[in-house]
Amino acid sequence: MEQKHPLPPFTLETAKQKIQMAEDAWNSQNPEKVSLAYTIDSEWRNRSTFVNGREEIVKFLSDKWKRELNYKLKKEYWSHTDNRIAVRFEYEYQTKDGNWFRAYGNENWEFDENGLMKKRYASINDLEINESERYL
Repeated sequence: MEQKHPLPPFTLETAKQKIQMAEDAWNSQNPEKVSLAYTIDSEWRNRSTFVNGREEIVKFLSDKWKRELNYKLKKEYWSHTDNRIAVRFEYEYQTKDGNWFRAYGNENWEFDENGLMKKRYASINDLEINESERYL
């Protein structure tokens, strides 16, 4: 059986470990690697886009990182329960025309008993910034 440790129920320590693992995976910008943290039938809401399953996750992230260049993400613990974790995050990226943005948001995650994320709901806002304002 496929598992992704740490497994729920989460403690403060294991919730923060799970968050760091997610941050590291997303910063790899490897869609296939990232998708392995999710259930086969994982459900996402990312802004106004709905994504279902690993295959769609890989496509979504591949397209995202073609548009969002020089991507760098930082996630921060917000709260947790037995099998849920809430995070605050921000990331910076550059568009093909050279403009820089910082995206801010919150994510709510729900995991199955094997530590795979089965639900991810992300609310995200973008702010255009000058390159000199970058800090990630």
